[in-house]
Amino acid sequence: MSVLVYTESENGSFKKTAFEVVSYAKAIANEMGTTVTAVSVNGGDASQLGTYGADKVLEVSNDKLNNFNAEAYADVVAQAAKAEGAKVVVLTSSADAKFMAPLVAVNLEAGYVPNVVAAPESISPFKVKHSVFTNKAFSLTEISTDVKVVGLGKNAFGLKENAGAAAAEAFSPSLSDDDFNTKVVSVDKATDKVTIADAEIVVSAGRGLKGPENWGMIEEMAEILGAATACSKPVSDMGWRPHGEHVGQTGKPVASTLYIAIGISGAIQHLAGINSSKVKVVINNDPEAPFFKAADYGIVGDAFEIVPQLNEKLKAFKAQNN
Repeated sequence: MSVLVYTESENGSFKKTAFEVVSYAKAIANEMGTTVTAVSVNGGDASQLGTYGADKVLEVSNDKLNNFNAEAYADVVAQAAKAEGAKVVVLTSSADAKFMAPLVAVNLEAGYVPNVVAAPESISPFKVKHSVFTNKAFSLTEISTDVKVVGLGKNAFGLKENAGAAAAEAFSPSLSDDDFNTKVVSVDKATDKVTIADAEIVVSAGRGLKGPENWGMIEEMAEILGAATACSKPVSDMGWRPHGEHVGQTGKPVASTLYIAIGISGAIQHLAGINSSKVKVVINNDPEAPFFKAADYGIVGDAFEIVPQLNEKLKAFKAQNN
């Protein structure tokens, strides 16, 4: 009766979120007095998952699964859960996982709660805290079904190392043609930079930068911090930055550890999309900008003066600590 966790990977390497969901599953397993079984689909080195608490890794190797397919992946996870007798299944809250999770839940006749932000409040009854209303509030929800499916919010739990070794075991689920009704024709990756979904730090900018030619200092800060770059909706609408960088209620949600907003006034739609970020820093020349009410730290001033100085300080600090 292990806790089952699906570990996301890309190009044969586990994503950071894979280690976080294993860490979370381990915390649940400890409360339940059981073990953690991870499912890896064409993934990386199973021993990495053991570092964060996986006791066993079911390794699925199948060329048909090289590209994500919600129906097929959901079938893999559900079959693994049944084989292991898992009562709790843990997924991430990535876009792929949110497509897949309801299919897993239906297959297992399980209750499903996404965007979970903490370890369960209790195991019996099984209660979890999760964000609701586009991250404006939290809800404590009880999952009363025999099998529970939990979607862990991004950067909600962190990485917790649990010294141990994971036993790798080949797993060959039975997949039918119905699992592949959707065909992936091609996958185009625009950049090899840190993605918004995986980033712990996001540097975002808005119309206050006055034009796309001024984005160099934003990209420089992101490079120094190992961060992802993002932008407000008007910026992407005007074509200053790619639409893939648009964050907010109508763009990509952000749940980073640190969110730096430069020249963004803070419209309610933008704040709704970044509200799950733990620390928010705002740089704006308008002291009445709405973003300051949501900020943990704020700097009132000209971004064209502040950001270059801040970049120099960050580079000096990084050089001293390397």
